[in-house]
Amino acid sequence: MKSNYNVGELIYDANIYDGMNTDLTDLKFYRRWLPKDKDARVLELCCGTGRLTIPIARDEYDICGVDFTSSMLEQAKRKASEAGLEIEFIQADIRTLDLGKEYDLILIPFNSIHHLYENEDLFKTFDVVKNHLKEGGLFLLDCFNPNLQYIVESEKEQKQIAEYTTDDGREVFIKQSMRYESKTQINRIKWYYHVNGNFDSIQNLDMRLFFPKELDSYLEFKGLEIVHKFGSFKEEPFSDASEKQIFICQFLSNAQ
Repeated sequence: MKSNYNVGELIYDANIYDGMNTDLTDLKFYRRWLPKDKDARVLELCCGTGRLTIPIARDEYDICGVDFTSSMLEQAKRKASEAGLEIEFIQADIRTLDLGKEYDLILIPFNSIHHLYENEDLFKTFDVVKNHLKEGGLFLLDCFNPNLQYIVESEKEQKQIAEYTTDDGREVFIKQSMRYESKTQINRIKWYYHVNGNFDSIQNLDMRLFFPKELDSYLEFKGLEIVHKFGSFKEEPFSDASEKQIFICQFLSNAQ
């Protein structure tokens, strides 16, 4: 589906992405919810460069990773090969995916649903999840809990958010600005990249925000029962102060 919102190409540069996203706090959480049966099948939607896929495969699970961006999947395949792992990686749109298989566990991690900008996009994705989820299987999802005060403060000036060196030797420095569109619930984020000491480009990182009651209702409307909702990867109860919305869901077959 075409949209005026997007994520800049440099953000999907695999080495720049991996250099920024090294924290694995969420991996510990997702591992706790993996099936006990190692013969179970796991499907990761929006797998990126395999940040979670590869460690889960190392745990001897049959996991399939799906992503839309070829550069991310090329990096994931390279890392899997270097680790001596055989992982099925598929380039596809998660709104229209049809693998003809069912899985014991499906996850959409790392705030990825924020790039589903329209309700139709979200509903199609939830239908894909239902069509691929075994009876009794689990669907795990994490995203931000919108913090409007933080957004308002961030609209006032650019703020540094990252500084690191990539595996291919680039020194990366990133500043951020944002502007929230209340009509569409899109947070228009801009990342200002400096590479090797020189300004490189401004890259969009547009994110659709989902408010807690809203997202709860969407999941339930599409027949996904919320078994647990946490506010952090430590499984703390969701509260007004929670940074995250983390869902453990099951499919209700008698819903839409």
